[in-house]
Amino acid sequence: MHSSTNPFLSIHTHGMVRVAVCTPPVAVADPRANVDATLVLAREGHAAGADLMLFPELGVSAYAIDDLLLQESLLCAVDEELRRLKEETASLTPLLIVGAPLQREGRLYNCAVAISKGRVLGVTPKSFLPNYREYYENRWFAAGAGLRELEILVAGERVPFGTDLIFEAADLPGFTVHTEICEDFWAATPPSTEAALAGAHILCNLSASNIVVGKADERAMLCASQSMRCQSAYLYAAAGPGESTTDLAWDGQATIHELGRLLAQTDRFPTMAQMAVADIDVQRLRLERLRTPTFNNAAVAAGHPERRFRRIAFEHQPSFADQGLQRQIDRFPFVPDDPARLDQDCYE
Repeated sequence: MHSSTNPFLSIHTHGMVRVAVCTPPVAVADPRANVDATLVLAREGHAAGADLMLFPELGVSAYAIDDLLLQESLLCAVDEELRRLKEETASLTPLLIVGAPLQREGRLYNCAVAISKGRVLGVTPKSFLPNYREYYENRWFAAGAGLRELEILVAGERVPFGTDLIFEAADLPGFTVHTEICEDFWAATPPSTEAALAGAHILCNLSASNIVVGKADERAMLCASQSMRCQSAYLYAAAGPGESTTDLAWDGQATIHELGRLLAQTDRFPTMAQMAVADIDVQRLRLERLRTPTFNNAAVAAGHPERRFRRIAFEHQPSFADQGLQRQIDRFPFVPDDPARLDQDCYE
């Protein structure tokens, strides 16, 4: 990290946001250990200048714990540890997106919790629950589809709850974030599509997503496609070490895409915590949308989704120091340095 304080050298001056996708080790039904692992990465991300850090689905409790999800003692521990997480990260820069099971009105939801500067900004429930092949989420969770304009009590705060949340930094233009959870992405109508049409530039997917042969390619294709179709960045973080059982396995795949291009990814099947970091050019995303009437016409056809979302504002307090650049910039952007791609372009 550079020490210069010349604002011109800051990535934020040039419309960029630094993001990280994380794969911490998971302890089965041990929220304290899982928050400890999250805190380790959160501090590393802060030191690396990250503005946003995405963690896997149900990372506070672990995903593959079956009926333990319905134990009152576990759910109380989850809430206590979320309170500790927000308190111990109050002095850190990144917006944290973590996964947790949360109760509301006698129902249990698979949730994404957004935390910034010691405050829970809001909670997004999973819209679509898989209940086929090896999945049994209807046994434990209520679906979040259609839940809007609601609140939930979590970590000592009453905060916005629903699938209608976009988190927006008041002091960093373009830093607008939407969250969806695993199966939401595989649905014919992912919630992130409407969120992008409503103005979200950075789309986040908290996933557990056990691995089978060929699934990694499917995830990568979906992430690239969604980032291109929604003219956005798409962040994906899957569960890794600690989740595996005798029946299923997890590979910890975590990726960052922008407009169809893979910017960064973690190694698969890790044995320890991992984090991939990249700088998202949100100014480019904003300008691409301005130049593309089709994107804006889709918002009209969809009935103007911005009217169905709540903007949850927060003070991000970004650094304007020179933190270097976590992004590859081609010296000759129209002449690929990959021989195979160059040959294909020349052929065309």
